[in-house]
Amino acid sequence: MFSWAEKPASVLRQGGVIGPDERLPWPQTAAMGVQHVIAMFGATVLAPLLMGFDPNIAILMSGVGTLIFFLVTGGKVPSYLGSSFAFIGVVIAATSYAGKGPNLNIAVALGGIIACGLLYALIGAVVQAVGTGWIERFMPPVVTGAVVAVIGLNLAGIPIKNMAANNFDAWMQAVTFVSVALVAVFTRGMVQRLLILVGLIVASLIYALLTNGLGLGKPIALSGIAAAPWFGAPAFTAPVFSGAAMLLIAPVAIILVAENLGHIKAVTAMTSRNLDPYMGRAFIGDGIATMVSGAAGGTGVTTYAENIGVMAATKIYSTAIFVVAAVIAVVLGFSPKFGAVIQAIPLPVMGGVSIVVFGLIAVAGAKIWVDNRVDFSDNRNLLVAAITLVLGTGDFTLRFGGFALGGIGTATFGAILLWALLGRARPGRETAMAGDAPVR
Repeated sequence: MFSWAEKPASVLRQGGVIGPDERLPWPQTAAMGVQHVIAMFGATVLAPLLMGFDPNIAILMSGVGTLIFFLVTGGKVPSYLGSSFAFIGVVIAATSYAGKGPNLNIAVALGGIIACGLLYALIGAVVQAVGTGWIERFMPPVVTGAVVAVIGLNLAGIPIKNMAANNFDAWMQAVTFVSVALVAVFTRGMVQRLLILVGLIVASLIYALLTNGLGLGKPIALSGIAAAPWFGAPAFTAPVFSGAAMLLIAPVAIILVAENLGHIKAVTAMTSRNLDPYMGRAFIGDGIATMVSGAAGGTGVTTYAENIGVMAATKIYSTAIFVVAAVIAVVLGFSPKFGAVIQAIPLPVMGGVSIVVFGLIAVAGAKIWVDNRVDFSDNRNLLVAAITLVLGTGDFTLRFGGFALGGIGTATFGAILLWALLGRARPGRETAMAGDAPVR
């Protein structure tokens, strides 16, 4: 059984650093675990709602996945695994989900999620054997940035076209994204870190006042919350394996690899401990967790930047905290009352939050370019990014017999193949590989 060296609580009061193999006394460790649950909560619940998945199962499987990750990495890599937004576009495309209520074709998506997890784990096995250098050459920042941006841009039409049935709903979407923006800019501390969750709560209260109170729109139904029991097993769903869905969803593994790679590099920098030897294990753990989640009816999972932000703020990197957070998430997953509260969130409010989240995903892709100083005066970088963005945003589709690859799929494969096809940069030109500054 893994054990941690205990540090006294005075270390916390004095602002000291707690390493991955250390922990505070259990009461303080438990409190920090609750904080990490709060940090991951908003995004982990939002992602399944946008795909029509059961949020209870998503929360449950985020806890199970985090425990799997902990075991596979030997407790060496501090990280929480939550619902991945990288799956949203491909799951919606594979299931033709309209953004309202449960996803009736969820089983087909689950088969694709399992295929993605398997591919991810296989990549991890290769990384464990030969290292990460080949990934950084295969997917430089110009490629990963373009693909991440495409995920957000490809999703943009969903909240605008499908989640506002009338003018009142459209105005409520605007109220929601303005609420989130105000929280992000004018608050501080933990409230600011929970900008999505807090903004959603504020907008829901405004919606309730206008509808339940003043009768201006469809009121929030509270009967389901009252009727739901406090404890009970969630509705698990068995996967169905469809070749077309697997071909569409499996390439998300490329995004998860880039995401996890960046997160581990960030934790390495924060802790001053070289976690590269555990990179392959981290990919394998995340891949297995995604397969287990998909097998139960949950979303694909990934390491969470939200929790890395909490670690950066607290200087507490103990993996014991994530074990506590995972156990709390498992308990929440078995509460239908919790699920009923989530399902009662008005669709226009979810639409407004979606506009923010999808926009943030798109901007995250651009941030990868900025952080890595990608040189767009180099035609190779310029063309790879330009073509990828339009392929994904315009939902460009290619058909292979009975298979169809569209939008995010063609953008992902297109970016990688274009980078390889266009070859090396001309002598004397810099192509802005990972972390390098362009020569000017």
